[in-house]
Amino acid sequence: NHVRLWDLERGVSERLGSHRAKVVSLALSPDRSLVASASWDGRIGLWPVSGGPARFLEGHGAGVNDVVFSADGARLYSGSTDGTVRVWDVARGVQTRHMLKGRFGINTLALDEEAGWLAYGGVDGATRILDLESAREIADFTLQRRPILAMAFDAESDRLAVGDGEGFIKVIDSRAWTVLRDFRAALRGPVWALAFSADGQDILAAGIDDALYSWPVAALGSGGLMGGKERSFLRDPESMGNGERQFQRKCSICHTLGPEGLRRAGPTLFGIFGRPAGGVSGYKYSRTLREAEFVWNEDTIDALFDEGPDRFVPGTKMPMQRIAKPADRDDLIAFLKHATKEGGRQR
Repeated sequence: NHVRLWDLERGVSERLGSHRAKVVSLALSPDRSLVASASWDGRIGLWPVSGGPARFLEGHGAGVNDVVFSADGARLYSGSTDGTVRVWDVARGVQTRHMLKGRFGINTLALDEEAGWLAYGGVDGATRILDLESAREIADFTLQRRPILAMAFDAESDRLAVGDGEGFIKVIDSRAWTVLRDFRAALRGPVWALAFSADGQDILAAGIDDALYSWPVAALGSGGLMGGKERSFLRDPESMGNGERQFQRKCSICHTLGPEGLRRAGPTLFGIFGRPAGGVSGYKYSRTLREAEFVWNEDTIDALFDEGPDRFVPGTKMPMQRIAKPADRDDLIAFLKHATKEGGRQR
């Protein structure tokens, strides 16, 4: 929940302050005087880099997933799980415009004010470009891949990169609004983050693998895949039963099993059977799960992986993690019933 400012030369940080829930995105103002934070508490924080009290922008009806400053730093654009894109006056701290009111959550934004467009990526896979002045749709690059989790824009080359929950990166020419490349970047799992190198010649990407990957823009799709080697903390899949194998592939990146409550991106699964959704004490859940009215059991866990998190818990930022075969879901549930109880096989 904290916002920290790092001194890269000394390798130390100071805490600017905190939100009431997860901070999922940050943006630095062009003059480097302010940090904007997007949080699942539904607020946007504005933090002076030099120190001092933060200001909070409120108005979204659910968690805020991304923020981006205008070129002059006077405006801030925000995307939220409430399906809206909003524009804020930074100096006055007030909302000035509703650019989009959609049906599905907005995960990521990219902006080129000089060219007059804003791009957004959604939970439903929406990849669309809006005209800044009229908010009309300029282009639509939506495919049947969801959710969209990352965007990056390089102004020198006019390239927009888009990463999704199924492990693909799409590169778009923002002058002609055509797709230059669309390739599988990850062997498994999503593309969580994207950035262009300073000279615009390389695309950097991160996924579930414990490494940062880079591809030359001129040769996209011709190199190796993210996660091409087994992660160091995973055991040989052949050494475990199918239920544990499903857990390692689908759940272990974000969840542990033990009673000590160690956290990754998500809470421990210890004691999950019979536990209300959003029920781990001290864990900062999204509003979606805090307000959910179901209990985790064999049926709800089966439905989560049968339908996918985005359908079973609409508004979640979890990537698509379906388990298509009923037998695989049954094996996972059987493994969890044993591994998440006292004395079970936990790690």
